[in-house]
Amino acid sequence: MSTYLKHMGGYTYKQLKGKIFYEIQKLFDKEMKRVNTFVAMGYEVRESKEKKEEGRKETAKGSRKKMLGRKRAGKEQQKESSKKQKVEEEKESEEVDEAELKKLLVIKKDEDIAIDAIPLATKLPVIIDYKLHKEGMLVHYQLIRADGSSKRYSSMIRMLQGIDREDLEALWRIVKAKYGDTRPENEFERVLYGDLKVMFEPDIKSDIWRMLQGYRVTIWKLIDSSGVHFVRFDNLHIFMLVEKRYPLTPINLSL
Repeated sequence: MSTYLKHMGGYTYKQLKGKIFYEIQKLFDKEMKRVNTFVAMGYEVRESKEKKEEGRKETAKGSRKKMLGRKRAGKEQQKESSKKQKVEEEKESEEVDEAELKKLLVIKKDEDIAIDAIPLATKLPVIIDYKLHKEGMLVHYQLIRADGSSKRYSSMIRMLQGIDREDLEALWRIVKAKYGDTRPENEFERVLYGDLKVMFEPDIKSDIWRMLQGYRVTIWKLIDSSGVHFVRFDNLHIFMLVEKRYPLTPINLSL
């Protein structure tokens, strides 16, 4: 949606950077409505020309009835004149259409083109399930979509880099429906549940914030595709949504 707004709505990266998902969606819906109700500038010109041409043809029909008694030479001369006038009018109409189309053309510079976004026309089907695969001491996340396709990710951060915000929210709904407010017993399920819960339902009384006391941020990275901050501390890391506030202390935030 951000890419569409930059290309079709004229918004810049700085204008969209601080907006939350629902603000972006509202701007996107507004731009889509404008595009769907767009009327080309040359449409009214062509319509007027067509009405004039229809009126002229009706007049010509009446005139031909009155000219039945005239000589064939006069008829042929009038036909040639009418044909020439019609060609000139069509040429003029084409020139007007071409001028109007040039006004509508917008040339985008190379630096304004985003190459890492998911095109709207190729958006993948929604996520409907997930699986965790243990391989030694590591766990792989497998996301399953509505069309039966799936993809594995070797870590949480790689998964967040490979999905968008809509996918992330769908995954949280699935996990939330499966476990509710009960922590999973399986250690890998517990890690996934914990990461998502910290993101979507931050609780100031949670042990995670107590564990962070006295530790400083060593890495802070924004994952644009899913709208998530990856924050690494001296002893652990967390994921935070861009629009939510989290109980980080000044000591935590000092680099």
